[in-house]
Amino acid sequence: MSRIGNITNRGEEMRSVTKLSLHNMVFYTYHGVYAAEQELGQRLEVDVEVTGEFGVAATNDSIEAAINYVAVYDLVKEVVTQQNYQLIERIGKVIAEQIMNQFQVPKVTVRVRKPQPPLGGIVDYSQFEITLEA
Repeated sequence: MSRIGNITNRGEEMRSVTKLSLHNMVFYTYHGVYAAEQELGQRLEVDVEVTGEFGVAATNDSIEAAINYVAVYDLVKEVVTQQNYQLIERIGKVIAEQIMNQFQVPKVTVRVRKPQPPLGGIVDYSQFEITLEA
């Protein structure tokens, strides 16, 4: 379950849920089941949404209370470009687990997309989504 912070507005308490999102990170990779995917490579797109207690960062403009965007991006880039996987499902799970462990956040959602997957027909993309909660 995500942490929820309290914000006071005109003497009334409001609930807030804070989230950091990085959308459409694009990498050239060599993942896939088919030999052509592994040899020729293809684009892979990743979205990450991290839910946590970032209200202090928002209120105080404090970098120390924020999650480091660059560190999240670097983690995703390393998983996607430095290891080989057959399935986008595995890539998404590994990214989600590593974000949960490294950043100690209560909830993360990861989406991994493969544009124009080799399915024998016209498809914009295949996508896998996983959400992990502490």
